[in-house]
Amino acid sequence: MKKRIMTAVLCLVFLMAFAGFSMAAEYNLRLGHGAAPGNPRHVVAEQFAAWVKEQTGGRVEITIFPSETLGSDREMAEAVAMGALDMSINSQGPVGTFDPRIGVFGLPFLFNNMDEVSYILDGPIGQRLSEEMLVHGFRILAYWDNGFRHVTNNIRPIYEPKDLQGLKLRTPEDDMTLAIFETLGARPAPLAFGELYLALSQGVFDGQENPPVNIYYTKLYEVQKYLSITNHKYEMNPFLMSEITWRRLPEDIRQIIAEGAVKFAKVHREMNTAENEALLDKLAEVGMTINEANIPALREATASVYEKFKGIYGADLIEGLLAELEKIR
Repeated sequence: MKKRIMTAVLCLVFLMAFAGFSMAAEYNLRLGHGAAPGNPRHVVAEQFAAWVKEQTGGRVEITIFPSETLGSDREMAEAVAMGALDMSINSQGPVGTFDPRIGVFGLPFLFNNMDEVSYILDGPIGQRLSEEMLVHGFRILAYWDNGFRHVTNNIRPIYEPKDLQGLKLRTPEDDMTLAIFETLGARPAPLAFGELYLALSQGVFDGQENPPVNIYYTKLYEVQKYLSITNHKYEMNPFLMSEITWRRLPEDIRQIIAEGAVKFAKVHREMNTAENEALLDKLAEVGMTINEANIPALREATASVYEKFKGIYGADLIEGLLAELEKIR
């Protein structure tokens, strides 16, 4: 009897071990980003990971690391390029350190709405720039959404360009954003997003600029009084995948991941756009003073930025981008 029981136990242990082994993922991938849990970027990243797992029959397990857990956006982009990190839903500025032309999408007041954004990012210009990133060790699988950006600060509401004079503003590590605010007379300086809340609370900066989702989910409203709707630039989130990781994956899994990145980019744009609009009311409820800035005046005051960056991005790229937009306006 004891022998039969022992045999049964051993068989059960073996079967459980076999079942666990058979269900284990063949490929365990890591995806890092800078947004906080609750932010649409994190919510949709988790949906993407679940979809990939389902589509691959459990062969691929993607673990999501939010809130710059794995480093700043620049550090994550560098890790992806070296193959130390598999994927990152990153930011425009840090990726621009590899090729500044990716910053062309952040020209001041370039886009009027999300239809124009999608038309450009999903069209030939967006595709061409993503393909040209391969030489840096990663590919851009899709363009997710960061959103239209606005200014917050603790000194005064921003109505006119003159209201930005002398303000110490934190920006991402992005030459375009720095140029915009230098042109407007502010005193911008870059800082990693994960360090922003503390810097604002200590008065290192008077203000910063971000979409409402980033302001709300990082609780910047606790350390900022005024939110001015400036729409001064749009930023996307490039979905980066390490070329080293890409090459070690079989073709069927590559196709699923690439399809998922595009599929959920559209989901993210829709969710993020709706959330950015809805959160303005919530930011008012938690005490922020919100005002509409004089956008035509700000646009006119930053027109010289286009000429400056023709020498960096190339006149053909900027003029081609503007010509494409005219087709749908």
